[in-house]
Parts: sequence; structure tokens; C-alpha cells
Amino acid sequence: MPSSDLIVHRPEGLYCPPGDFYIDPWRPVSRAVITHAHSDHARMGSAHYLAHTDSAGTLRNRLGADIALQTLAYAEVIDHHGVRVSLHPAGHVLGSAQVRIEHAGQVWVASGDYKLEDDGTCPPFEPVRCHTFITESTFGLPIYRWPSQPALFADINAWWAANAAAGKASVLYAYAFGKAQRLLHGVDASIGPIVVHGAVEPLNAVYRAAGVALPPTLRVTDPGLTKADLKRALVLAPPSAAGTPWLKRFGEHSDAFASGWMLVRGARRRRGVDRGFVMSDHADWPSLQKAIGATGAERVIVTHGSTEVMVRWLCEQGLDAQVFKTEYGADDNEDDANTMVPSAPAEEPGTQPEAAP
Repeated sequence: MPSSDLIVHRPEGLYCPPGDFYIDPWRPVSRAVITHAHSDHARMGSAHYLAHTDSAGTLRNRLGADIALQTLAYAEVIDHHGVRVSLHPAGHVLGSAQVRIEHAGQVWVASGDYKLEDDGTCPPFEPVRCHTFITESTFGLPIYRWPSQPALFADINAWWAANAAAGKASVLYAYAFGKAQRLLHGVDASIGPIVVHGAVEPLNAVYRAAGVALPPTLRVTDPGLTKADLKRALVLAPPSAAGTPWLKRFGEHSDAFASGWMLVRGARRRRGVDRGFVMSDHADWPSLQKAIGATGAERVIVTHGSTEVMVRWLCEQGLDAQVFKTEYGADDNEDDANTMVPSAPAEEPGTQPEAAP
């Protein structure tokens, strides 16, 4: 690596030598800049954290209320050891940010995780011009192309409405931080009541506090919820709730799973659910290409996902491309890597919180 590089790979994570800080380190460090609060990017033990203002609630939930946390608004610039640092929308989950670093005439941007389509639950991705772009590539294969938001929610609403008409609850498995709130924001809440698992509701509260519009949600223990209500309800739960006693409260039901991996037949079969809805908080193949092109970067570094395919494609486009080997979410298990672990409520015995990576 050239000695002038603004970010280099170290055993602790991606390090900025002139600024003396790390971006999303996987081991404890003195100063960590965090792109978002998913567990593979925000880890415990660092002495000081810098993140976007909207990440404060989720980071303190996960890493501890007493962490040393400094927050920035989008595009707000600070100077640290002569390095200009700012955060810019990544469109991934609430508070997600790309990190822009400027020093000695060079501009680098580290994307974290991102997607391009605006889902209404966080500011949409904004391309940032730079010399070097560090990108994820979770779904960096040509087969991955997502349906549009309207098409996705038309399918989900039709499935829910058909189940409600048949007197069956609709249990939709989705990860508690990001996907669950995106589903809540997009579904047609007039179809029936919405019941959420105890791992989901604390994160709904964080989103609502940030001003994100979510429909009313109920807990299964809500005294106003009748058996008739449950038979037409949409139930949002983490995948770890599958097969637990908690689900027996809903009686006969149809189940589904929301994930980008649902595009792959084998992944759908392994989940063993009635339906798979293709939905991801990561960029698909066309979006990765569009995002990289919009930066104007002549050099691109790929951190995780389908790195080899993406690097080969970038080189074919005439760009200088390479890989940083990181410990971010594995490409065969996007969602386990992206799971937050709020405490399970006492009234839902038998349900285990989602496993941390």
C-alpha cells in the first residue's frame, strides 16, 4: 500500500494514520468512527466513538449507556489532527453514514453498508465525490437485483390481506433493527392490527423518537387484543422466534421471511417458510455499480461480500481496485451479522434473542 494512503488495514480494523482513528474497528481501539449501529460495524470496548446523531440511541442500547460518544449531523465537518472528517447519508438504516476523510489534498470515503433506493426510514444515500472509495459488496453478483419498493409492498400487502381473509395471522420474519421498521413504514396498516415481538418494539421507539412515521404496533400480551384480531394480524418477529412457544399464541398462521437472500431458491428452501420476500438494506448489483460510478473515484477498495467478482469488474472498467480483508458481515449470512440484540421481555418466555456474530 502507498505510504500516503489515508486508510490502511491493521489487525484492529481500518486505520487512518494522520488522524489516528479507526473506522468500524473489530477490536477495541482508542478512537472509533462508526458508520452505523449493526453489530458487525459497532463493537464494544473502544475508548471513544464518533457517529451520526441518529445512531446515538441504538449505539447506547447496544454498547452501553455510558460509552464516550461524540455525534455529528450529516455534512458537519470536524478537524482531527489536521484531517477533515464528515458523515454523509448511506441510506442503510437509521443513523447510517459514509465517512468522508480529507487530508493533504486527498479525499477518501468509506461507505459502510448502503443502499440507493429511498425507503423513507432514513435519509437516502448521497454520492460523495472522492479520489478513493471504500465500498461494501454484500450482494456484488449480477443475479442480485431488487424489486422496487412499490412492487415489494404490493406483494406483502396482498399476502397479508389474503391470509386475513382466510382467518390466519401473517407472521413475517425480519431482523429487528432496520428491516422491521422499513416493513412497518411500508405496509398498508388498514389491513389489520400489527403485532411485534419484544425484540422489535424497543427499536421502533428509537425510530419514532427520531421522527420516523411508523403505524401503531401492539404486543401479543396487550389486553385489548382479541383472538379475532390475531387471526387477521401482521406479526413482525426476528427469525429466532421461529419454532418457539411465543408463536403458538397466533394459532394457524402463514409465515414468510424478508431478506435479499430470498432471491436464491436454496435459501428460501432452508428457511422452510411459506413465502420469501426479496428485501435488503444493502445495494444490489446495479446499485453498487451506480454508487461507485457516482463517486468519480479512480481507486476502489472492496471490504466484504462478493469481493473477488466486484474487484474483477472494477478492473475491467479501468479502475484501480483491491480488497481489504475485514470482519464485517459474511456474504453468506447478511442478517446474522446485522442483528442487534435488545433484551427479550420477560413476558415472552421461550423466545431467544437473535445471536450476535
